[in-house]
Amino acid sequence: MSKILEFKNVSLTRGNNEIIHNFSWTVNEHENWAVLGLNGAGKTTLLKMIQGDLWPSSGSLEVLGGLFGKTNIPELKTKIGWVSTALQDQLHPGDRVTEIVLSGKFASIGIYQEYSDSDLQMAKSILTKLGGQKLLNRPYAVLSQGERQLVLIARALMAQPQLLILDEPCNGLDLFAREDLLEKIDQIAKDPKGPALLLVSHYTEEILPTFGHVLLLRAGSIVDQGERSQIITEKNLSDFYQRPIQIKDLSDSRIAVYPKH
Repeated sequence: MSKILEFKNVSLTRGNNEIIHNFSWTVNEHENWAVLGLNGAGKTTLLKMIQGDLWPSSGSLEVLGGLFGKTNIPELKTKIGWVSTALQDQLHPGDRVTEIVLSGKFASIGIYQEYSDSDLQMAKSILTKLGGQKLLNRPYAVLSQGERQLVLIARALMAQPQLLILDEPCNGLDLFAREDLLEKIDQIAKDPKGPALLLVSHYTEEILPTFGHVLLLRAGSIVDQGERSQIITEKNLSDFYQRPIQIKDLSDSRIAVYPKH
């Protein structure tokens, strides 16, 4: 497979509203992408289409070698890891951390299938590798927000996905928890056997150097896309946000963007 996903002239219409407009975008193997957009840009809709929860009204969409209309969507979902604070609301607070991580093997909320001892050991190993050994067998309800996100990442990796979607993973985290989580994401990105990464965020400082490509999304349309060095510039982002911005260089080739007064 040479492509992770490909949108070709995709539009999505609901009622009289066209939510996604003539969308063409390709993510190749060995590419990690970040998607930037303000509230209402269509980021969630885009992710739901990749996941197979929404289908194009026109155009074609191919994800992990499966062309929509000719592929098995439930099977496709097992190949995609998903990390989002929205998922936290669907989990059962009384569940143990190990059970939640293990449920990722089946892309389910809760465990309803049989699993082996090796599956259980794999769940523990993934969480431990991410630095979450102390969380094993603890109730999910007592975890901090940062710990919950770490558990969700471990859960997403349990199915050995080919694509890992990080939907605003740092939402609700304090400064230190955010940096800890970004360090874990960087660890995954540097694994030669790891999945392709797709990060959705509001904030450029969360775009680690490993995300070499950036897509700018506004009102359901692509404003620009390409290599991060060409996309994340003051002029480009000022045009994108339709307001003047200034860029501040941070350590480790990261940048922050602020309104320009």
